[in-house]
Amino acid sequence: MKKTIILFLISLLIVESCNVNSEIIYHKDAASTSVSDIDTREFIAEMKAMTPDSLQQKEFGELDKLPASWTNLYDLEKKEGKLKTANQDSIRIMKKIFMKSNKESNEPSGFSIKLEHFTPEDYLALKSYTKDEKLPLDQNIFNTWDGKTLTINTKNFNLKNIEEALRSKSSNEESEKMEGMMMMFFKKIGTTLRFENKIKSITGKHDWLTKIDDYSVRIEYDLKTMYDKEAKFKNADPTITIVTE
Repeated sequence: MKKTIILFLISLLIVESCNVNSEIIYHKDAASTSVSDIDTREFIAEMKAMTPDSLQQKEFGELDKLPASWTNLYDLEKKEGKLKTANQDSIRIMKKIFMKSNKESNEPSGFSIKLEHFTPEDYLALKSYTKDEKLPLDQNIFNTWDGKTLTINTKNFNLKNIEEALRSKSSNEESEKMEGMMMMFFKKIGTTLRFENKIKSITGKHDWLTKIDDYSVRIEYDLKTMYDKEAKFKNADPTITIVTE
């Protein structure tokens, strides 16, 4: 069976250590757009230092086939003959999920995933879609946004979607060691939440969330603390509410 684009990208996450930087832009019409950049430059540099011809490996060759410009998931899978669904809701969501490869000095440096102008209804459909198609998405996209107020459930300060995506490609033995694998695969993970309107107030605190400027806040994940069941936070309110003007 041919490997779908999603499974291929998950395969890359398994063989590479990387940094993940995401940005979620909250629009005035209650929709949001998110972009996640998966940066593998550090890993590639290490591989080249040890094995100069490492970029000829299958994984990197496949990454090179991913378009350098934003292309939606539906078109990608249809072009490759890997489209597996005729469900119209799934197809609608696939047409709003975009991917592209990234290069530096004409060499692979990672890939990016974008969810373009998702409405609350789109996120409901996305939850249904990802039951079968695991995507390495930022959990914070599922926080509640009504166009003025963002309600953040700090339980979403985790890597559940990425973990599930990796588990879908891992052996049972690897799945049991997922926490250690996550800390090995990912060097740095963070998310910026950016608003079109100025932030009026922030209620609630968390050690990982910091206000950057009048329009944005930043979440920096501490993976060691995340997987330490005995870790204690100075600030860890269950809900953070951001109200914009």
